[in-house]
Order: sequence, then structure tokens, then C-alpha cells
Amino acid sequence: MMNRQTILRHADTPVALRACYAVMKQLRPHLQSEDEFIERVTRQTADGYRLFAAWDGDEAVALAGYRLQENLVYGKFLYVDDLVTAEQARGREYAARLLDALTTVAEEAGCVLFALDTALSNALAQRFYFRQGLLTGAIRFSKPVTPKAA
Repeated sequence: MMNRQTILRHADTPVALRACYAVMKQLRPHLQSEDEFIERVTRQTADGYRLFAAWDGDEAVALAGYRLQENLVYGKFLYVDDLVTAEQARGREYAARLLDALTTVAEEAGCVLFALDTALSNALAQRFYFRQGLLTGAIRFSKPVTPKAA
């Protein structure tokens, strides 16, 4: 079970973001440094990205990066970009607590859908999402593109 001192709150300062880097690096190993992570999160914030975290004291133990969006397919929805629990903290229901809290955020924001993506090969995550009441609704198709120099 969770530590009684664990709280959920946004990481919205550079100090809080630095505390989140090591956990996010477990999900996004391509991130090269804390500075790059903070720069990218700061840029994404302009598009509504927020980083929600489970904190054990000053230590981030689980993260959920999300944004409120709207499109013609779904209407208004909450999209989870990132969901990760620190390896040493897994099995303590942090991710479930984060998803429950974000469901409340979605409801209070008037969203009609809560969405996230996971790799087809990520069977453990899929099993967890099914247990949390999430269902498959689509298959995403994508391809890499080469950006042109600015």
C-alpha cells in the first residue's frame, strides 16, 4: 500500500520538475538531461500539458503528464501523454491513484472522454488499463517523418 505521507500535486516549478526527471527518464530514456526535460515540458505547457505527480515527501514516485484537448472526433477530452511509476515504487497503486485523480480532472473540466495510448506490445500496461476501466477504442497508425531545418 501507499505511504500515508504520499500526496498528489502538480509539478509546475523548475525544482519540482527536476525532482521528476529520474522517474520520467525510466519511461522516456531518450531524454538526455534534466535541462532538456524541463525545456520540453515548458514548451508543451503552452499547449496545455501538465505534469501531475505522486510525492513521497520531496521525492516524485509516479508521474502522469496530461492535457485537456478538443477535436471533432471526441469533443472535449483529457489525454494522458505519460504515465510512469518509479521502478522501486511499483505495485503500490500510485498509477491507479493518478488515473483516478485525472478522471476527476476530466469530469470537472466537462470532458466526455479520457484517453491514452500504449504500445501494442505492452501487455502488462494493457492489463493494468483494463483493470482501471479503460477499454480499447482505436488503433493508432503513424509513421516517422524527417523534419525540415527551420
